Amino acid sequence: MSFKVFALATVAVALASSCSAARAEAPVPSPAQPAGDLDSKLSSDYQRLTSFGERPSWSPDGRRIAFMEKSFGDAYEIDLGARKVRLLTYFQNAGFLRVQFLPNGDYLLIGARDFKDVDRTRYFDQEFWIMKADASGLPAPLNQKVSEGVAISRKSMKIAWANDFRTSPDLLPEGECAIFVGDIVYEASGPRIVDKKEAVRVKGLGCRMEAQDFRNDDQELVYIVYRDTPTVRLADVFGVDLATGRKTTYRQLEKEYNEAEGIFPDGKYILVESDREQTNARGSKTLDTWKLRLEPNSTDFTRVTRFGDLRGYKATNPVVSPDGKTVAFQEGWTTDIAGSGHGIFLLRLK
Repeated sequence: MSFKVFALATVAVALASSCSAARAEAPVPSPAQPAGDLDSKLSSDYQRLTSFGERPSWSPDGRRIAFMEKSFGDAYEIDLGARKVRLLTYFQNAGFLRVQFLPNGDYLLIGARDFKDVDRTRYFDQEFWIMKADASGLPAPLNQKVSEGVAISRKSMKIAWANDFRTSPDLLPEGECAIFVGDIVYEASGPRIVDKKEAVRVKGLGCRMEAQDFRNDDQELVYIVYRDTPTVRLADVFGVDLATGRKTTYRQLEKEYNEAEGIFPDGKYILVESDREQTNARGSKTLDTWKLRLEPNSTDFTRVTRFGDLRGYKATNPVVSPDGKTVAFQEGWTTDIAGSGHGIFLLRLK
């Protein structure tokens, strides 16, 4: 089955202007768009869902996708049947970086209480917020700082997240980072995280980790460790058994960037942002989406998208639909800051 390519350019303009009045624009760099018409060069297997936005997230029923307008922007949602877009964060805010669905249908937002500057706000001040499924009322804070993204169970209110010396200087000295797991509960006083436990800790210069996905009935957590080389930052894919602490290396190659993203519903495979086969540059600037079988030191690694064949473009932040048949991902440019996107695409898996 193939999709037809179409755009929602007029929607993008209207929605972008609607949020600017509520918040002063954050000074995030605006890179120049690569030359050439991306859509005309893609096969009919790709469907452009929006002409703006980044970091898509599937609803538990697979009928909607939540996504960010931009880094330090507002959160939106699109109904895949009606193709209707709605603004979720209609209230004045400092700008969010991520929005994802919880299994009960509520939204988990990641954002800061106020905006200072791009680096300080992104790496020191991000925290979790819960917003009701009907988007009524203001989000409630979970009072938990977070570094990068969050892993969310498909079956329970269990989440995992990373911290380092920037988010948690009282817990972690510089050069150490850790991933924690906990459960979200709803109480009369508001939501909170209970049963918080450390799952894995890493030490090293410039230490950065990110929790990604649960698998094997929430017994294992897939995570990423970023590492610096003299010329570029790379990433590797690992797993940790939450009961025993035993670690598994899934993909770690000396000169290859591999950042795990969306896991398949059966937990056997995961999508990965990789610079493999890229010739213009290496690292997070030149990426495409690959499919990795989750087995120790896996070599079962298959390319899914080919945006990197078009100079200046990359395909990032891929997530798999609940039925395992469709990938949602974002159009990226090689000049972007990490995580930035310029529209959401769908790709039906063959």
